[in-house]
Amino acid sequence: MSEQGDPFQGHNFAVPVTRVSSAMDMDRWVKSSGYEDYLGFVTTMNTAVKGKKLSCEFQVSDVIKGLLHLLDTLDKWIDKIAPTEQPQRFGNKAFRTWFKRLESESVGLTCAILPDYLHRAAAELSEYLVGGFGNQTRIDYGTGHEMSFACYLCCFYKLRLLVETDKLATVFKVFDQYLKIVRKLQVTYRMEPAGSRGVYGLDDFQFLPFIWGSSQFYSHPTITPAHFVEEKIVAEYCSDFMFLECIKYITCVKTGPFAEHSNALWNVSGVAHWGKVNSGLIKMYRAEVLQKFPIIQHFKFGSILTLEPASHPPPIRL
Repeated sequence: MSEQGDPFQGHNFAVPVTRVSSAMDMDRWVKSSGYEDYLGFVTTMNTAVKGKKLSCEFQVSDVIKGLLHLLDTLDKWIDKIAPTEQPQRFGNKAFRTWFKRLESESVGLTCAILPDYLHRAAAELSEYLVGGFGNQTRIDYGTGHEMSFACYLCCFYKLRLLVETDKLATVFKVFDQYLKIVRKLQVTYRMEPAGSRGVYGLDDFQFLPFIWGSSQFYSHPTITPAHFVEEKIVAEYCSDFMFLECIKYITCVKTGPFAEHSNALWNVSGVAHWGKVNSGLIKMYRAEVLQKFPIIQHFKFGSILTLEPASHPPPIRL
């Protein structure tokens, strides 16, 4: 597309930086356009996958294919960068080698997906890509990193590179592939959960697949929330439902009774129906992730996801 066809001509893209430096800034964050856009992305994807299986038919656009190719590249790096021999059980230092490669190649990887006229946005987007795979110093990963990758995808929608017909592929192909890679990173490099989950933590590492996964089960004729703790149900249906993929992974990496190692999820299994699970998880996500200073202090704002008040929309709308 020529410059004349560039809908963002004149827009100044900017490398995102942290701007929430104290608990007092949190009120500004929850009233910002960045907060509104991100939460809007989460809930829009939630609606799109409602009642649908991972195996359903959907469009796979060139941009989706580009994102999948990017993730496939990152996956192959894990195979090439073997864990180092070291005494400590957690935090294998080889992750830092993998992460440094991501840092050095992130702009180029993003440029390969963007049209020529938006290459100038690559540095802004790639900051969210890099932030989506953990912390190289602590060798840990958590919901803040998951949020960063979701923001990477959100930016593609704000730039109108992903559209309405891409929503299912965004969750069922791209995000699902992302989950497989971060799980592989966690196991290969023995990554630790970021921060302390506390008694309200849903899972050591993820949150979004439980939200979107519970939406998939909306009005399911036979599987109720009580069933997801049953090994037979998980084994039979995990390839179709993101929620069950998560449960399968948890039971593979943890030992002991489910009610003990995943108490918050065990409590979810007692909820009457999936609609209530879904709305409850969105409410929990807002309270335990989006409104927690220890997480949002690391969130970065640029020209696409901004800290400007939601009442003053930024130049790029979702």
